[in-house]
Amino acid sequence: QVQLVESGGGLVQPGGSLRLSCAASGFTLNYYAIGWFRQVPGKEREGVICISSSDVSTSYADSVKGRFTISRDNAKNTVYLQMNSLKPEDTAVYYCAAVLARGWIGRRCPLTTYEYTSWGQGTQVTVSS
Repeated sequence: QVQLVESGGGLVQPGGSLRLSCAASGFTLNYYAIGWFRQVPGKEREGVICISSSDVSTSYADSVKGRFTISRDNAKNTVYLQMNSLKPEDTAVYYCAAVLARGWIGRRCPLTTYEYTSWGQGTQVTVSS
């Protein structure tokens, strides 16, 4: 059974950092493009950052460029979201998602929700003083 589990959320002060983890089971992450998304109540889920299956490309939302990075550890079948210089507007539930990307030669990972087929349950990130 394909499963993604996020962890690492919590409360952090503005300017602080958090690292979220997305652990996969039931499939091998390195064949998948992985995206991180976030959602606040009353708003649509938005794409934050993603990484291609071959790690040759990443895509970012403008709001997180220079502050968030994504990486994967294939040995641990885990993808990480490092969030630095956090702002109150980064407060949201963060979700990781996966889509099989074998054969996506030259294709960048997407930041659109409809392209992803597997989702985690989400982890809350609150940025507040």
